[in-house]
Amino acid sequence: MKTLVLTAFLSGLMLVAKAQNQKKMEINKQDSLAIGQVLENQYFKGIYEGDIEVLRPVYQPGTLLFGDVKGQPYAKTLDQYLDGVKNRQSVKDSGKPFKGTIISIDVVNSIAVAKVHVKMYDFNYDEFLSFHKIDGKWFIVNKMITDVGD
Repeated sequence: MKTLVLTAFLSGLMLVAKAQNQKKMEINKQDSLAIGQVLENQYFKGIYEGDIEVLRPVYQPGTLLFGDVKGQPYAKTLDQYLDGVKNRQSVKDSGKPFKGTIISIDVVNSIAVAKVHVKMYDFNYDEFLSFHKIDGKWFIVNKMITDVGD
């Protein structure tokens, strides 16, 4: 009898654990889709059009941007970055190629990292974008880029 009760108890625990794991996977999938929508509908669009009103809401105030461009160190505050986007000719108006590609999105609870590739002007960037979910919305809190050449 003890064996039967113990077996039933362990089986129940396994079912609960499986259900919790499935729920967690579903939440991660929903969060990955939400981040993908931010990237496609705001991030890539804002960069392409040079529209900081589309781009600014994607970032958490105080975001820092680091990396290298053509072998030179790159470090900017969010305001410096957005000012540069605002004052350059947009990729859209330049007629140069543009393509934003999501390589991967990894979510753990309220944090995530997206790896993207951005082809714009004469640059090919690999970017790592750190996200944080705040009040149910995903924001970029750090951006790291490197120019990988052609």
